[in-house]
Amino acid sequence: MRIKTLAASLASLGLVTAGAALMLVFYLGSQQTTAANEDGAGFNVPEVGSADDTQEVGGPNDKTLKLTIPKMSRIDDDTVPNAAGDDTETLDENAAIHLEGTGFPWQDEANVYIAGHRLGYPGSDSLLAFYDQKKLENGDEIYVTDSEGTEYTYRVFDEFIVAPKDVYVTEPIKGKNILTLQTCTLPDYSKRIITRAELVKVS
Repeated sequence: MRIKTLAASLASLGLVTAGAALMLVFYLGSQQTTAANEDGAGFNVPEVGSADDTQEVGGPNDKTLKLTIPKMSRIDDDTVPNAAGDDTETLDENAAIHLEGTGFPWQDEANVYIAGHRLGYPGSDSLLAFYDQKKLENGDEIYVTDSEGTEYTYRVFDEFIVAPKDVYVTEPIKGKNILTLQTCTLPDYSKRIITRAELVKVS
């Protein structure tokens, strides 16, 4: 009887400890992200264009995209609005943004640039949205759907790390339609994880 009571007490203690640890991780993640953004060294997205640029790219009038990445557990049919690199409010509220001024899936030659938070903010879709980006490997598929329901399948072919000022990663590759995912490195947000995929199917 005493063994059962002891086991139950240990199990309860374990659950309480795990819950406290989880709350601490969320709190510290939120604090680190806020601090990083305030000192200018945090999660920044390059600015490469303006809202007017999207009027020249054709495709649906509504440029909002949907994103599904099976290998990333938190990205499943998430809304990805078109937003400027300095639009922190949109980035903080959504799982990801499509960087204004970069390409779209329906273009023959494009770099569809999508950025999301690694930790994000509790109570918003940004929370841990791109935490699993490092799990992506060559051959993994990424699905983007436009506002008219056309689905674009991309296959991962590269991953690397860059400095925040390396804006060349937003540029297209001649003759290709690629998708680029961006999130930050941990724990200091000092660099950017870049994952690239190439369009292989439209349906």
